[in-house]
Amino acid sequence: MAERVRADALRNRERLLEVATAAFASGEDQVTLEAIARRAGVGIGTLYRHFPSREALTEAVYRTELAEVAAAATQLADQHPPAIALRRWMDRYAEFVATKRGMAESLRVMLDSGAVLRSDTMASIVGAVDLLLAAGVAEGSLRADVRAEDVVSSLLGIFLTSGSSEQAQRMLDLLAAGVAAR
Repeated sequence: MAERVRADALRNRERLLEVATAAFASGEDQVTLEAIARRAGVGIGTLYRHFPSREALTEAVYRTELAEVAAAATQLADQHPPAIALRRWMDRYAEFVATKRGMAESLRVMLDSGAVLRSDTMASIVGAVDLLLAAGVAEGSLRADVRAEDVVSSLLGIFLTSGSSEQAQRMLDLLAAGVAAR
């Protein structure tokens, strides 16, 4: 019986993270914890058992998303040629950035408190890009003089300045073309 409860609890936690991630990425102003619990199909008490505060939920979403976006580089590299894998990873990173926008205030609190470190995030993201670039350099499809840090800075610039998702996609295409071997 205890094993079944743990499986249910795990499913509830995963569902809460899934719903919270979607809510944070939706751009809605200040999504309430009650709304997240309701959308996940659980009671507010269940949410609070897993995440005792908004910051705890935000941190869990952030860490889950960061791990997934970093792991996506390896998965995409295994499934696609390096240049295509890099471009598809850029789209996955765009989703990660969109999620962070919806939790900006809580994320700022976590950064200020030291619960989340910018350097850890940067290391994960740069590591993912570096893996994809190295594969492309080895294959000959990506330029050897491109640094992962520069690609990440370019991505951040695109996401901060683009006026629409269509413009962001065009700019990502330009960046991908710029790192391609000539």
